[in-house]
Parts: sequence; structure tokens; C-alpha cells
Amino acid sequence: MTDVDPDLKSAASPDLEASPSPALWAERTGTRTYTGRNTRGAQVLIGDSKDDGVFSPGELLQIALAACSALSADHRLAHALGPDFRAVVGVSNAKNQEENRYESMTVEIVTDLSGLDEAARAKTLERAEIAIERQCTVGRTLEAGASHTIVFTDEAAG
Repeated sequence: MTDVDPDLKSAASPDLEASPSPALWAERTGTRTYTGRNTRGAQVLIGDSKDDGVFSPGELLQIALAACSALSADHRLAHALGPDFRAVVGVSNAKNQEENRYESMTVEIVTDLSGLDEAARAKTLERAEIAIERQCTVGRTLEAGASHTIVFTDEAAG
């Protein structure tokens, strides 16, 4: 976890009053496997990228960027294409193997724009891009180069 309030009691039962933002945590479920959780009851399986049925942390980062971008543009696209438009959002990366990090990620939003004339298409895409730039917290965070802090807490099993 990053920048965790020291008053946060246990990852297994987070103290919501002490948390500076909605609580997120991951519980160890086995060797190099965790279940990520939030206070709304959602969960995601996290593990080694070689394991079936789990997301690796790097995949979660990428899918977070893709989904954040799509959610940010959704209203603009729905306005032009209708409320039930179909879209698939992909994400790819350029990885620096030596430094074990991603140098860049590319999000691709695939949808049918054929019903729009050229002017409407350009206007819709411009507005969608502006919405992403303004509203996609994940993209803005990556762009700003967010720092992070790691804290170890010694807590006896109870």
C-alpha cells in the first residue's frame, strides 16, 4: 500500500474512519497470490503473470488506464453515438526489460463511428480526448509521475 494512514488497523478489516481515501487492500491468499478488495465488496485476483485466472500488477495498471480513459470519454461518445454504443478498449505497452518498468502505454478505443459525418466525427473525437485529459485520474497521475511510499507495519496475528 502507498501512503497508508498509520492509524489504519488491519488490512483484513480496514478502519474506514482512519483512511484518507476509500480503503483498498490486498490479502495474501497463497504464494505470490493476493485478492485485491475495496469497501464496496469488489475483488480482483492478483498474482504472477504466469498464473491463469489472475491479473498481474502490471496488467492492472494497464487496464486501469484503459478503463479510466474509456469511462472519461463515455459521455461524449454516448452523446454522438447513442446510449447503447458498443466499444472495446485495448491497451498495449512498451516495456524497458532492463529496468523492469513500462516506458509507455497506448490505449485504443474501438467503436463504430461510421454513422457520423467527418465534421461530427472530428468534433466527437476532440471532445472525447479533452474529456480524457481532464477527467482520467489514472492518466493524469501517470503523466505527473506520482511518487509512492512503502510502509511496513508489524502487527501480531489476532
